[in-house]
Amino acid sequence: MRKTHIKGFALAAAAVFGLLACGSSSSSSDTTAAAAPVTTDAAADYSMLKVAVVYIGVPDDKGWTYQHEQGILALEAELGITVKRVTNVPEGDEGEAIMEGLAAEGYNLIFATSFGYGAPMARVAVKHPEGCFEWATGAKFLLTKDAGGEFATFGDVPANLGTYFGAAEEARYLSGIAAGKASKSGKLGYVAAFPIPEVIRGINAFTLGAQSVNPAATVQVSWTKTWFGPDTEKQAAESLLAAGADVLAMHQDTTATGLAADAKGAKWVGYSSDVSEAAPNAWLTAPTWNWGPYYIKTAKSVAGGTCPADEYYGSMADGMVTLGSFGSSVDADTQALIATKAAAIIDGSFAPFQGPVMDQDGKEVVAAGAKPELLDLLGMSYFVKGVIGSPKG
Repeated sequence: MRKTHIKGFALAAAAVFGLLACGSSSSSSDTTAAAAPVTTDAAADYSMLKVAVVYIGVPDDKGWTYQHEQGILALEAELGITVKRVTNVPEGDEGEAIMEGLAAEGYNLIFATSFGYGAPMARVAVKHPEGCFEWATGAKFLLTKDAGGEFATFGDVPANLGTYFGAAEEARYLSGIAAGKASKSGKLGYVAAFPIPEVIRGINAFTLGAQSVNPAATVQVSWTKTWFGPDTEKQAAESLLAAGADVLAMHQDTTATGLAADAKGAKWVGYSSDVSEAAPNAWLTAPTWNWGPYYIKTAKSVAGGTCPADEYYGSMADGMVTLGSFGSSVDADTQALIATKAAAIIDGSFAPFQGPVMDQDGKEVVAAGAKPELLDLLGMSYFVKGVIGSPKG
């Protein structure tokens, strides 16, 4: 049964594969930032490493790319090397050409930080078996022929290609608790990016978190089909506020949602980075990322002769997924409640989608006491009960 479910997800995801990314792009540019002098382990030799990172946006976006940049800076400081950045890289043929150029120049570890880089990166990896290629937010199954890709089986996906992502749904759930407690109307809004499982999963986890403290809470969704579109996101936020939402969440790289909430005296849950300074009166908290440990571990592994080709899915337990600072309106009792639930998530005694979970139509999608397997989370295509809107966008 799960095989059919995941195959259905993969076919749907493949249809938008070339469109989507976790960020924004305009024109490509190539920048290389020099690492500050550091003292590294004298016994370690990282001279063979040539590392590059392909960004869908720019490091100062204060969102998705910014947080990856913090991880790359940590890598440079730890290993005493300089990483080449290529920014604003589109997906598709242009992105593939840039990654091909990097591999041809001898870069033997390349990170690509967007979902839509997967197939282009895989094609480059096939041609450069001497290199190690790491694809953020991806899943290898999406590259198979069953999913509309060009590789027949898992075994045919390049052996020098790994994927990495994390359980943002854990921090999304916790941020939902803050939102549910902050809402006076019980009407929450969500400025959503693209209708893919990653975003749907976040909306559902946020909703379940809010409902854990306010069972009657609802979450109305407005799709923007953007990762970085301040004007579009502002309009979506304002429409949700006009419909009665008094707390907004989001899945984009701009602060437009927070600024719109602040202008109306509403509250705001951000994403990717802690940008409380953008709208401090509205700020509640945000699910955030800590990419540094993964980047460092991966680079050290490649320096030691091994390319991590597994599908890494981090969590709050290993520190990849984090929760940002609390705003002044998140009281001590709410913070304590969130801390307790976070501890349960970290020790494994609780999971955001622990059943019973019902979909919008009242059908049980997770049985009481059960926890969905990772593939079911990665293939999530339904909205839970209490979400207003369509998961199809």
